[in-house]
Parts: sequence; C-alpha cells; structure tokens
Amino acid sequence: MATASSPSLSWSSSSRSWPTFHDRSSMPMIVAQKKAKKTRKIILKEDVSELGKKGQLLEVKAGFFRNYLFPLGKAQLVTPLLLKEMRVEEERIEAEKKRVREEAEQLALLFQTVGAFKVKRKGGKGKLIFGTVTAQDLVDIIKAQLQRDVDKRIISLPEIRETGEYIAELKLHPEVTAQVRLNVYAN
Repeated sequence: MATASSPSLSWSSSSRSWPTFHDRSSMPMIVAQKKAKKTRKIILKEDVSELGKKGQLLEVKAGFFRNYLFPLGKAQLVTPLLLKEMRVEEERIEAEKKRVREEAEQLALLFQTVGAFKVKRKGGKGKLIFGTVTAQDLVDIIKAQLQRDVDKRIISLPEIRETGEYIAELKLHPEVTAQVRLNVYAN
C-alpha cells in the first residue's frame, strides 16, 4: 500500500479546487469565436458572366468565392498590395490612352496642313471617270506622300465616280477625326 515516503493520491476537497495563477502570462486565454464574414471583397481575374469584367472590384458572398470563384481561378481576395498594383496599372493605362490621343491629334493636324491629295484616274465622258476612288487608293497616296501607314478601315469616303473635290474622313481615334481633301482629275 502507500508508504509514508511515496506520494499518495487523496480525494480531499483541497485537491479539487481550481488552480490559482499568480501571474497573468501563464493564464490560459479564452477567445470567443466570431461569426465568419458574410461577404468578401474580391478582384476578378477574368470576365465572369452576370458578375463583372476583369479587374473589377466586387463584394461577393463568402461561399460563392470559396466554392466557385477561387477554385476556378476567376477571382482573388483584395489586399492592400493588390489595390496599389491596380492603381499603378490604371495610371499607366490612362497615360497610354492620353499618349495615343495626342498622337492622333498630331496626325490630324498633319493631314489638315497638307492641303489636298491629288488623285489621277482615266477619264470618260464629261466629268466621269472609269472606276471609283477607294479607301485603299487613299492609303496608297498617303503612304507615298507622307510616309505614314494608315489602316483603310478608318477611312470613310463618299462614292467618287467623277472628277472634282471631295472630303474624306479618317477616324484616327474615338475622339479624333481628321478631314482630308481629295482632288480627283482625269488624265
């Protein structure tokens, strides 16, 4: 049985008391669990139908993000670093748009200072010419005289079937349109 030198187990009232902590650092911390957030702020990595476009900042339900958007790689959570990167990217895109617009305005000014482009066509009866003057003809003339490449899809020409002076419009930018005069004459 139990000897005097060995420790013994006793069921006295003193052994059932709560432990006392003399310093707070060894005290166990009890943390109440908060309910999970209902929504998450996300940034879309690609276009998602009926939700938004790539790069858009949205707030979606946590389950939708966790079970659909995140596993498929369509979105990621917003972080301060990510927001900063987005702002820098937006500023770069805005600067690029501004540069392209200014370039288009300079080109429009160049077209206006040139005056009129002369177009030769084989003549028919009176003022009529054989064939028509097309956008591709104007592209070739601009390339020959100004050494500038222009896409023929941005040129809108009236139907030219006789000699005279015409005005063609070049849509260089969504906000910049240049007008070019054409002198069509028969040889």
